Amino acid sequence: MAVLLRGSRCLVGKWHNHVNAVQVSIRSMASKTQVGFIGLGNMGNPMAKNLMKHGYPVIASDVFPESCKELQELGAQILDNPADVADKADRIITMLPSSPNVIDVYTGPNGILKKVKKGSLLIDSSTIDPAVTKEMAVAAEKMGAVFMDAPVSGGVGAATSGKLTFMVGGPEAEFNAAKELLSCMGANVVYCGQVGTGQAAKICNNMLLAIGMIGTAETMNLGIRLGLDPKLLAKILNMSSGRCWSSDTYNPVPGVMEGVPSANNYQGGFGTTLMAKDLGLAQNTATNTKTPVPLGSLAHQIYRMMCARGYASKDFSSVFQFLREEEGQ
Repeated sequence: MAVLLRGSRCLVGKWHNHVNAVQVSIRSMASKTQVGFIGLGNMGNPMAKNLMKHGYPVIASDVFPESCKELQELGAQILDNPADVADKADRIITMLPSSPNVIDVYTGPNGILKKVKKGSLLIDSSTIDPAVTKEMAVAAEKMGAVFMDAPVSGGVGAATSGKLTFMVGGPEAEFNAAKELLSCMGANVVYCGQVGTGQAAKICNNMLLAIGMIGTAETMNLGIRLGLDPKLLAKILNMSSGRCWSSDTYNPVPGVMEGVPSANNYQGGFGTTLMAKDLGLAQNTATNTKTPVPLGSLAHQIYRMMCARGYASKDFSSVFQFLREEEGQ
């Protein structure tokens, strides 16, 4: 009777009930083995911290050494490159800005796949092109590893509080093993289907998010121009059929809500550059699938214009400010 352990991952056949108890015991004993984490930016840093809070020793790497200092002070082991992380950990999470970064971290000269162990579980939480996700899965499979995509929704606030939503694509048999780690960082871990479907769900969500934010910004601006108090207008919207996440949780108008980027000169949160990137991914996939997305296309152009007009590093809710400036020209 063979039991294969991959870190905390215990893969067994359909044994008798008493063996299942042994399986659970072995899993719990091994569950706190070290986890690799690559990409310690605005999202990756708090995600890795939450893994550590749940008792997982973290081995981390980032292209910017200064990004590693805080985690190192908390007890994480910092290594020079992804290949070295793969040499020491057989469960690795990556959180990177774009498709080229993911390709380099996995298949580059110092990439994960240079030293990955057979049977390793590789979870990518970046938001990238689903086609690239599938390429990485094929490359990982050739090395005897399992690759899953698990992009997130919720932003920096949810990453810090451990309340992210993970949209997971990959072999269903591996989902529970991935969920064990992802549950330390998120409140919702949803299986979407085979590799690439997590990315598909994320891209669809962010296209709607951008359209909703632009609509909210336009509506608030119009109401203010018509003499309505912005807080009163937001209150009315949020008890009416126009209510949405952008109006009731992440309002783009300064002074309407506390604790959101609009209350802090649009600093922090989800950058305009990243939203433009995600809308570009939505545009590419829409073109490839011959899907009409007129509002998605327009949202993409608006966020690209914002990037060219000095809003690149501001939160995507700064579209309200962008529209206000446009009206004055």
